[in-house]
Amino acid sequence: MGKNKLARFEENKLLKNLIQLPEPMAGQWSNFFQNKNPIVLELACGHGDYTVQLSKLFPSKNFIGIDRKGARMWRGAKTAFIENISNAAFLRIFIDHCDIHFAKDEVSEIWITFPDPHKTKNRKKLTHPLFLERYRKFLIPNGKINLKTDDDHLYHYTLELIDNNKYILHENNENIYETENIKPELEIKTYYEKMWLKQDKTIKFLQFSLV
Repeated sequence: MGKNKLARFEENKLLKNLIQLPEPMAGQWSNFFQNKNPIVLELACGHGDYTVQLSKLFPSKNFIGIDRKGARMWRGAKTAFIENISNAAFLRIFIDHCDIHFAKDEVSEIWITFPDPHKTKNRKKLTHPLFLERYRKFLIPNGKINLKTDDDHLYHYTLELIDNNKYILHENNENIYETENIKPELEIKTYYEKMWLKQDKTIKFLQFSLV
């Protein structure tokens, strides 16, 4: 293990906005943030770019980036700590366990930004029905799920799932940067998005609710 990674793991222990492999947190988030503002999750947040930028755009909401890789999350957690962003936090867990860390109706919205598409393993897709049923346990009624991806396969897989299950489709955009008056939250560019754009990939967006 590299020295930089070890140093980040040690620094993570000092960052109060980074919760690592905790006991179940369901029902405790209003105490953690010291307010009852809506909670928004970013799943597989990586370096935490989206979590940090969303928290700046929407100061009246609380944002939690979730990932299992502490060395990556260090960047977002440290940025939020240095900039004193009180409505951004990071939770280091396996996403499979997310339903034990959030209570019924505790989460208002979910962002899934550039996840691994798992082209040959549907069950690992973060929009697979197994995951969607986990989200349903803690999402408010009609809570929105946002998928931003460069991957055609994941985009069409999720779109078909929405149609087959008669979920509510709020927005469907096959190339967000061809849209006039793009929403500020869609203009946020992660490390991976910048990489895909350099390869001339189109960025797709789906927003839907489970019913």
